Order: sequence, then structure tokens, then C-alpha cells
Amino acid sequence: MTVDSESPIGARPQKVQSAEVGVGILKALAELAPSTSLSKLAEYVGMPASKVHRYLQALVDSGFAEQNPVSNHYALGRSALQVGLAALNQLDVLKIAAPHLMSLRDELNETCFLAVWGNKGPTVVYVEQSLGAVTLVTQIGSVLPLLGSSTGLVFESFLSATETSALRDAEAASLNAKQLKDIATHIDDIRSNGVHQIQGLLMAGVNAVSSPVFAMGNKLVGVVTVVGSASVLSDERQTLAAQRLRATAVAVSERMGGEMPFPV
Repeated sequence: MTVDSESPIGARPQKVQSAEVGVGILKALAELAPSTSLSKLAEYVGMPASKVHRYLQALVDSGFAEQNPVSNHYALGRSALQVGLAALNQLDVLKIAAPHLMSLRDELNETCFLAVWGNKGPTVVYVEQSLGAVTLVTQIGSVLPLLGSSTGLVFESFLSATETSALRDAEAASLNAKQLKDIATHIDDIRSNGVHQIQGLLMAGVNAVSSPVFAMGNKLVGVVTVVGSASVLSDERQTLAAQRLRATAVAVSERMGGEMPFPV
């Protein structure tokens, strides 16, 4: 066993410490996405700006970070995206759901996406954009409200209370008694039918339909959603989208070894 000549016995080698700091800054860039200033990043990681800047330069040189020449803000670079996508490809639910969502998009010509539960809540990890003249941009990495989106309400319906409690309490604090009662009604309906239709909840003029995906052991592993303009995705068309989306969620769940906790 060799010991770094510049480090005392028992201490962590300097290169290991540097790597850990660099990874910490990279994680901070992800958490402060889509971009952040040097001063805010330094404050976030609790390090001097001069030291953070040195690490950022190394990350930029390696393609893991990039700097906007206009704002001078920093963001994740192409290499970080490639690593992230490689990690996402390890998720069975992403591999299995992708072709189904592609087919659903082709059938409905509406934007379809998959969200998983992340450390900040419902997080979009895969998107099939509508091919129409008007598209609704839903970006990979977007974090959706728990109680203020169709996708989020499905997570709230099937995840354990301990997993959602912090986010739920934070969002519920700004809602009145009627809104909370409406949410409870939505959740009862989702748990009974396995699909949720909503009109203009997250954004005025935008309708959405969401359904859960389960893996073996009836573990919720994701939520699939169809979203579209209220002028198009409404009434009978939204009902059709709900039927097709629910069938898609069932098919993906079956491939994942999961069973729906409601009549299919």
C-alpha cells in the first residue's frame, strides 16, 4: 500500500480531497440549475469564491461545466449531461417507458413525459414532444409541484406519507381549506381509477392527464403524463387521452413486474 508523500499517515490523499471538492461543486451546480453566479455557488458550498473559481475552471475545461459569456453564470456542461443520461439509462422504468410514450405521442400528437421522485419532488426525466405546430415545452429536469400539478397529485396518492410530508406541508401552508378539500377529492379519485384528469391546475390554458407506474412489490416508480393546450386537449379528446395513458401505464407496470392497486 502506498501513501501520498504530501499527506500525513492516516490523512486522505490530496487528490482524493480535491476530487471530493470537485464533485461537491458539480452537485451544487445541479442543485442550483439551470445556472448560478460564482458568488451564489460559493455561498451555497460554503467555500471562498476564489477557491470555487479554480475548481470551476477545471470543470469547464473538462466539459462538466460551462459559463454563459453574457451573464457569466455557470451551469452543467455537455459532459455532465452525458453522464446524467447514462445514469438515467440504467433506470428500468425509463428504458421500458420510452418506447411506449413515443407510441402514445404519435397516436395522440400531444406531449408525453415520464417523471420520477427526486430529492426535490416530481422530476421530469423523459419527454416526447408533440409534433404539432404548437408544442408545450416540458424540459428534462423540471421539478413539478406536488399539490399543484396532475403529476404531483399522483405521486401524493401512491407514495408513502413519510416520503412526501416535507414537500406536502410546505405547499399546503399556502392553500385554503377549500383547496385542500379539493385536493383530497382528487386523491380519492386517483386511487380509485388510476388516472387523473385536470384542467388548468399548473398553468392556465393547459390540461393534463397523469397515471402511475408500479414495479414489483407495488412500488411506485414513476408517473406518466400527457399535457396539451386546453383548446385541443379537452372534453372527449382528454377522455381518450386518459384511457390511452392509463393503458400505457398498465403496460409499463406489467413489464416492470408491478400490479395496479385499482381495477384494471
